Amino acid sequence: MEDLKKLIREVPDFPKPGINFYDITTLLKDPEGLEGTIDALTEMCRGMDIDTIIGVESRGFIFATPLAYQLGTGFIPVRKPKKLPAETVSMSYELEYGTDTLEMHKDAVGEGHRVLIVDDLLATGGTARAVCDLVESVGGTVAGLLFVCELNFLNGRSKFDGYEVKSLISYDS
Repeated sequence: MEDLKKLIREVPDFPKPGINFYDITTLLKDPEGLEGTIDALTEMCRGMDIDTIIGVESRGFIFATPLAYQLGTGFIPVRKPKKLPAETVSMSYELEYGTDTLEMHKDAVGEGHRVLIVDDLLATGGTARAVCDLVESVGGTVAGLLFVCELNFLNGRSKFDGYEVKSLISYDS
């Protein structure tokens, strides 16, 4: 995974001073890096009991869709408000500087449906926690959470006791 980690650009002081942004666009533009990432994520999930994969807008879509294809499951987008055309359910959650909301089609996840939640980054865990709550609010079961990168120093994993959480690349500081 160190080869993939080298493809991620670190941008200091973005989006504000003191924040170190981990930019995956440099990983995505590298054909071998992108292929290696999708292949590694696929192997991390082989054998999991899942019905479908949820991708979180927007970078989660990049990884969730090919992963769903590789694993032979469906794909469900979780989006920002007013982006989905049919009836939706929503979940609001706290951010560092306010609140945000995510939506999913009301009929996307059924009772007992086992889903894998996929996103590019686990930081504080607020977004992924909201997606778990959204899935469970309609009777679905979170089979696990999968991230390309995890910022261990922000302790986002602590929001997921009892859930299987996997990350491809970890940063300790």
